[in-house]
Amino acid sequence: MKATIKWVDDVMFLGESGSGHSVVMDGAPDQGGRNMGVRPMEMVLMGLGGCASFDVMTMLHKGRQNVTGCRTELEAERVDALPAVFSKIHLRFIVSGTNLKDSQVKRAVELSAEKYCSASIMLEAGGVEISHSYVVEED
Repeated sequence: MKATIKWVDDVMFLGESGSGHSVVMDGAPDQGGRNMGVRPMEMVLMGLGGCASFDVMTMLHKGRQNVTGCRTELEAERVDALPAVFSKIHLRFIVSGTNLKDSQVKRAVELSAEKYCSASIMLEAGGVEISHSYVVEED
């Protein structure tokens, strides 16, 4: 896996993935930015959410669950020092569908957290306390 980060100006950067996709990162105005892109640490948080959501949805589809929607809400806390690393992150999965089995959603979330989500496991190894919850909504 590869990526390239190109400086644009001030504290704005263009991230290019090895698969050919781009994203703009920018800082807050009080840090010299113009607020025209996500912050780098927001990218880390969104990467975690994407990784975990990918796992959960893959397992639910393999389990033949009739999922119509999945939203993952993440809340993170950072230490009040430099470097301002994450100290806690909570992922809340809201899974909707028809006749979903609560036990399969629960198991998918657990397996993602314990076995499959590389981002989650990597962050936990670095000392971040990560917790998960889920809600099943009937369509």
